[in-house]
This record gives sequence, structure tokens and C-alpha cells, in this order.
Amino acid sequence: MVDKGTTDKLKGSAKEIVGDVTGDNKKKAEGFLDKTIGKVKEVAADIKEASEDAVEDVKEKLEHHKK
Repeated sequence: MVDKGTTDKLKGSAKEIVGDVTGDNKKKAEGFLDKTIGKVKEVAADIKEASEDAVEDVKEKLEHHKK
């Protein structure tokens, strides 16, 4: 299973809320960083999935062309 960053985004949101409620700017910043890491993981997973799909499409076309 590919890590789409969901855990990081949820953890980040929770930290941001805690930081906001308590006035802890460091915790809020950690939350923002966690959410950003989660988003980067999501984008990377999407790129990987799209490239794998493209490779499969090319393979299918090559196989079809050989026949």
C-alpha cells in the first residue's frame, strides 16, 4: 500500500489545533510541517501511480502492435 500522507495530514491538523488553542506557536508550526509532509507524500504517490499507469499503457500498446 502506498503512503498517501493521510496520517501526516491528520496529525498535522491536530497539532495545529492544539497549538492554536494553547497559543503554542512551535506546536502550530510542527503541525503545519506535518501537513506539508503529508501533502508531499500524497503528490508523490499520485505521480508514481500516474507513471505506472503510463508504463502499463505503453506495454499494452506495444503488445497489441506486435500482433
